[in-house]
Order: sequence, then C-alpha cells, then structure tokens
Amino acid sequence: MAQIDKNRVVIFDTTLRDGEQSPGATMTHDEKLEIAELLDDMGVDIIEAGFPIASEGDFRAVSEIAERSKNAVICGLARAQLPDIDRCWEAVKNAGKPRIHTFIGTSPLHRAIPNLSQDEMAERIEQTVTHARNLCDNVQWSPMDATRTEWDYLCRTVEIAIKAGATTINIPDTVGYTAPVESADLIRRLIETVPGADDVVFATHCHNDLGMATANALAAVEGGARQIECTVNGLGERAGNTALEEVVMALKVRSDIMPYHTGIDTKKIMHISRRVSTVSGFPVQFNKAIVGKNAFAHESGIHQDGMLKNAETFEIMRPEDVGIAGTSLPLGKHSGRAALRAKLKDLGVDVGDNQLKDIFVRFKDLADRKKEVFDDDILALVSAASDEDDILQLVNLKVICGTGPAEATLEMEIDGTEQTAVSEGDGPVDATFKAIRRLHPNKARLQLYQVHAVTEGTDAQATVSVRLEEDGMISTGQSADTDTVVASAKAYINALNRLLVRRGKTGKDVKEISYRDVT
Repeated sequence: MAQIDKNRVVIFDTTLRDGEQSPGATMTHDEKLEIAELLDDMGVDIIEAGFPIASEGDFRAVSEIAERSKNAVICGLARAQLPDIDRCWEAVKNAGKPRIHTFIGTSPLHRAIPNLSQDEMAERIEQTVTHARNLCDNVQWSPMDATRTEWDYLCRTVEIAIKAGATTINIPDTVGYTAPVESADLIRRLIETVPGADDVVFATHCHNDLGMATANALAAVEGGARQIECTVNGLGERAGNTALEEVVMALKVRSDIMPYHTGIDTKKIMHISRRVSTVSGFPVQFNKAIVGKNAFAHESGIHQDGMLKNAETFEIMRPEDVGIAGTSLPLGKHSGRAALRAKLKDLGVDVGDNQLKDIFVRFKDLADRKKEVFDDDILALVSAASDEDDILQLVNLKVICGTGPAEATLEMEIDGTEQTAVSEGDGPVDATFKAIRRLHPNKARLQLYQVHAVTEGTDAQATVSVRLEEDGMISTGQSADTDTVVASAKAYINALNRLLVRRGKTGKDVKEISYRDVT
C-alpha cells in the first residue's frame, strides 16, 4: 500500500511537454536542459520532460534531462501503444527516479477516433499499463478527456489501470470544460467508488479554456487529489494550463483553509517565469497573477498611500516571496560589479565570474543610455547573456527614417565573416528585416511581431518577440534593447538561428513530428 501524505501536494510540471506544445513555443535542446535544471533546483517533484517518441530531438532531450536530474522524478509521455511505452522507458530509465506516463482518450469523442469499443479500449488499457509497470515501478495513467467520459466507464477504466499497476491516476480536464464544484466532486467520488483508490495518488490536469484551471486544480485537491499538473506561466495548448506559480502561492497564502504544502522554493518563481517567457517567446501579460509586471504595482493615490503606511493593506503576499527584491538597490553607471552581483542575488539569480563579467559589460552599456536601471532591466540582461553562440550575429545597425522610405545599413557576422547590406523598406523595422534577408536569404514567413516595454519611460528597454514559420517549422526569437529597431533585429536574427538549428545546419538533427492527441 502506498504511503500518501494527506497534507502534501506533489507538483508535476509539464512545461517541457504540454507547455512546449503551444504553437511557436518550441525550445532548443539546450533551453530544455536549462529549464529542467531550474525546475529541479526550485523543488518541483516531477518533471514531465517530453514525449520521447515524438522526435529524435525530444528523445535526446528527455534522455539527457533524466541523466542530469538531481532530485526530481523524470517522466516521459507515451500513448497507449507498446512502441511508445518502450521508447519512453529508454529515455527515462537512467534517471534516479524515472516515471512512465501513458494515456488514452476515454470519452465517446475520443473512443471514436481509433474506433474502439469500450471493451476493446479496456483491454488495451490493461495491456499497456501492465507493460509499463513491468518496465518501471512508477507508472502514471491518464484517461484523456476524463471530465467528458461516462461515469461508469471512467470508474471501470480507472479500476483496470490500478489493478494493472498504475501508481498515479491523473484525471485530465483536457478541454477546460469542468467547473470547480464538479472537479472536487469527481475526484472525491472516484476515491470513494473505485476499488484500490486509497492505494494510489490521484492527480489533476486542468486546461484553462474557461479561465478556471487553477480553481479546478485547487478544488480537486479539496476532493482528495494530491498531485497537481501545471506549467510555468500557465503555458500550454490553446488557453494554457494550470499555472505553477498560481497553485503554489494559493496554497501558501490560503493555508488557513487549504492546509496543504509543497516543496517549492517560491523565491525562485519570478526568475524561472521570466526565463520560460524568454525561451518560449511568450511574454507574460502585465496583469497576470503572481508573475505579471503589475502584480505588485500600485498607481492610484489611495493604493499608494495605503502601501506607504502598511503594505498589507493592498498586498496579500510579499514581493520577496516570489523572488522580487522588496527594497530597491539603485543601480546606475557608477555602480560596480559588487553592487550588480548583490542585486542579482536579491533577484534570485546566481552567476559565475565569467557570466557576471559579460552581464556587467551589458549593464554598463545600458546604464550609459538609461537614467535608471530597474530590476526587470537586469533580468533582461541575464536572459540576453544566457543566449548561445549563434551562426548569425548582429554587429551594427544604422537606420535613416522619416516621411519617405526608411533605409537600413546592416552589418552582420555570418559564420565568423562580417557582411554588410543596405535595404529600403516601409519603415525602419521593415527595412531592417529586408537587410537581414539580403544577407541571409530565407523563405521564413513572419507570423508574429510584438513589442512591449520592459520598464517605463522614453528610455525603457523594449522587448520584441518574433515568430517565424518555414516549411512547417516554427521558431521564436526575443530580445530587449533601449532601441526598438535594434531589439527587433536581434529578435529576428535569434529566430533565424533557431531555424538553422532545427534544419540541422549546426550539426543537430532535431526533426520534429507533432503529436496533438495528448492530455
């Protein structure tokens, strides 16, 4: 019988699997390793590192994450097919704590896709879960679209999975259809009804199509679930998933009515949120709970007056609790490396001497152009310094614009050789992108161009996100600079570098096969 801590909620992060399935959010191999390391370090219990059979690139990423993990259980996803399960086991078997997660769609809509009867699907569940358990003693099973599956059949399939050896039963709200009262009731009834339910951990995987993912996840915990599946920033299919930062902080802030705890180091939340935003190319909306730019901002006079007298009047948690410095350490062009290192430490970022040297150079350059350097500016510099050495590098950019056509003169390093091009365009950004394409011809189509300011003021850093599509491959790039056109050029070049990686021109074979029939 499994020993289940009734007050412990296990955090299962699927940023690298479900999160990466967001169109355009594909991460490079090294970015996946970096995010996995950050998740492991912050105390995530289980990391679903990918879908090993989806591509060679996914298999390699899951395998390396499994070998490098220090504390977390490393999980791979597999359909209810023996080759999927075998491939998943090959990827995770070298982890200190491996897990196989296998699933099948049990609702009438999903049973119709493979044209399986209830009995045929039940037989496949028994066969595949048994096979997974024979390979690994930690097996998770999910009935995809569980919240739209007939009650009697859902109970039947859950019982089969438990008898076949599943140690965790995950109940996905695959299309974000349910409501909190239903979520709690469903978990509670399953635990009360299904034989053997007391011996396994029940989990919840909620999508946010109706904006209730976090509420549904917390309601499921009230109903007896002890594992929450989530992603950093709520990244994921369609409207996304339960956000890791939301459920963790909700359990911490409302421990009076939800006496449950997790092992998450909440002070590292903001750093990983921003890093995931950078590598995925999905900016965090300003008013997003916990990690949004305005989550701890107060503009109205009443709020400001209250904050000056007692911060608790308008803040239910401290900024320091999620990794935002509670007090400001002013930084400017006269600041030294010691001050910068102290600020980085306050922000929850530990860097080595070489990385600090690189960030310090960028910081001095920024400080010469800005009157005040904010915390978000510093974190943007950290993200920029974390980028790999790329085939395409921006050397210099000059743009002339006015009432007529804009002209961009671009110097770019390509494989170590500097080249120059001059192009005209309908505005400075258009001229710049045309100059880039002149030096590096490509068929990539611009799907998204988005600009937002990292901080306030006319000297604010602009963060630009670019999404490109070429022959079915999607890549994203993001960069920050006080000059919006320069940030645009860097973001566009960053996206092109990712396309080069995916096309194998850097010696990496990462051909992707997209699987969308997942929880």
